Amino acid sequence: MIRSIWAWLNLFIATFSLSGIAVVAAYLRLPAKIFDWAGRTWSRWMLRVSGVRVRVEGLERVVAPVPRIFVSNHQSWFDVFALAARLPEPYRFVAKKELATIPVFGRAWKMAGHISIDRGDTGSAIRTLDEAGRLMRRDRSSVIIFAEGTRSPTGELRPFKKGAFMLALQTGVDIVPVGIRGSRAVLPKGGWRVAPGEIVVRIGDVIRTADYSFDTRDQLMKRVRVEIERLMQPAPESATPAA
Repeated sequence: MIRSIWAWLNLFIATFSLSGIAVVAAYLRLPAKIFDWAGRTWSRWMLRVSGVRVRVEGLERVVAPVPRIFVSNHQSWFDVFALAARLPEPYRFVAKKELATIPVFGRAWKMAGHISIDRGDTGSAIRTLDEAGRLMRRDRSSVIIFAEGTRSPTGELRPFKKGAFMLALQTGVDIVPVGIRGSRAVLPKGGWRVAPGEIVVRIGDVIRTADYSFDTRDQLMKRVRVEIERLMQPAPESATPAA
């Protein structure tokens, strides 16, 4: 319980202090890299105080500085920390619109270029994906999307939303499937107790969007789902050092 209280206290301090720095940096028109620094620092801060290690497998597949769409499963808020701490920069998350309403954090989230999507409004969701595509073309950043749209309470892969695949086909940007395991044991959906442990992030082979069209979108979605399910399972692969 003490660790959990300590983690939540640090979440409050880290979120509002680093968000405040990001907001000030935006008003002063400081270099955009400060947003990447703030996001990575925030994530590593939370992982460290929570006693959570992150092991990444397959990072060598994404070292080239080109835009990608990372499509991942989602079991815990710690998935965000793990990915933000270890994936190559620059990147933007696509997440539910409620995040943008959090005081200070929400403003920093938007100023950093992260994208809020209203999945209950189809027209708004389409416009949001168009905006994501423009941002990717403008600064050659990658996008991280949790294809299930929300955290899985059981750890099993939920049905996928179509947004990530529409974005990939619209932009021609390739998809990188990502499988995460271990995060639900750290903090499950609906829980508040934070447990120390290890999160494993497995990065799969790049899937070429050019091999698909809007007519074969469902085939693309199925292929990515199968790959993520495989990546979620333990495998004796080499890994980069833990964070």
